Amino acid sequence: MIKVFIIDDHKMVIEGIQLLLKGQKNIQVVGTALSGKKGIDLLQKTSSDVVLLDINMPELNGIETCKLLLKQQENLKIVAISMHKESSLIKLMLSNGAKGYVLKNAGQEEVIKAIETVYSGKMYLDETVNEIVINSVVNTSKKTNSPFPTLSRREKEVLQLILEEFTTQEISDKLSIGFGTVETHRRNMMVKLGARNTAGLVRIALEYELHK
Repeated sequence: MIKVFIIDDHKMVIEGIQLLLKGQKNIQVVGTALSGKKGIDLLQKTSSDVVLLDINMPELNGIETCKLLLKQQENLKIVAISMHKESSLIKLMLSNGAKGYVLKNAGQEEVIKAIETVYSGKMYLDETVNEIVINSVVNTSKKTNSPFPTLSRREKEVLQLILEEFTTQEISDKLSIGFGTVETHRRNMMVKLGARNTAGLVRIALEYELHK
């Protein structure tokens, strides 16, 4: 029996995955958590084989959670479950110990295959993710020296204003976008850059000149 633990900040996603895995004779969901920090705490008390881990989470993103989980239990098999398709982010997750990467639109068969594959000791990338990684290797000569995914135009606009010490409300007013949208852009950038907080985001942005 493969014991699976799910970490995602959206309850609906957790319930959806549980539904996909319900009735599988060789897979059992032994626990869930709505944050990386809670997942780390619960997994100290829960015997698990495979962790399905979201990347874009507040407070502690999936990359940091992955690193901390493997420090805690080096034999855990971690599969990233994400909407993000950037090759740099995929490789960043894999380089920090994840053994699989599956997009959130994956079907039941794909999720089960990912769990069984990483449990057996092999790496698993779904077909779309595998193609993204291969294309990124083929086109390496066209890449910049930055180890991070490319920021969108709007993300760069938000980042520039963060660097200029504008508040979230001021950025919202200046760019004529919602307060929540600004926070979403901030969160997405923190995930892409592996930053734990806004201070880390600023440091990385300045070091690699990502706002330009």
